[in-house]
Amino acid sequence: MNIKDLSNVKLNADENFSAGLYCAESVLLTIADAYDIETELFPKIATAFCSGMSRTCGTCGALTGGILGISSVHGRTGAAESVEKVYKATQELIAGFESEFGSKNCHQLLGCDLGTPEGQETFRKEGLNSRCHAYTIKAAELAVEIIEKYNKVE
Repeated sequence: MNIKDLSNVKLNADENFSAGLYCAESVLLTIADAYDIETELFPKIATAFCSGMSRTCGTCGALTGGILGISSVHGRTGAAESVEKVYKATQELIAGFESEFGSKNCHQLLGCDLGTPEGQETFRKEGLNSRCHAYTIKAAELAVEIIEKYNKVE
């Protein structure tokens, strides 16, 4: 599966997030659009991964959206197929994201726990949504770069 337009990835991620979709939803939809994947399951399938896996201080939603995107393009369709390509691509995405931002976990990236009223207040008062916006754009970009790299690997 080949990308139709790599140059629009950052723009589409930005537009999806700016339109009110959350991190994981935005990244997955951006990747789906880039590869002409159409399903009514997107963004539904990504919603629970937003806000650090539903405000549990888990993995950043932008990163999980990228993982879902990698799996959407390179995931297996049956038990007889190998997982190696998608696992390696996912490991590369996680490493790249951590290298760029210093963590993969939402609460560490934001410095607050979105699962608490205090954390949500900090998020609002400090304008931390702008960080999420940046994580979303970068995760989409990294994921598509990695997908493209693994498109060339048989």
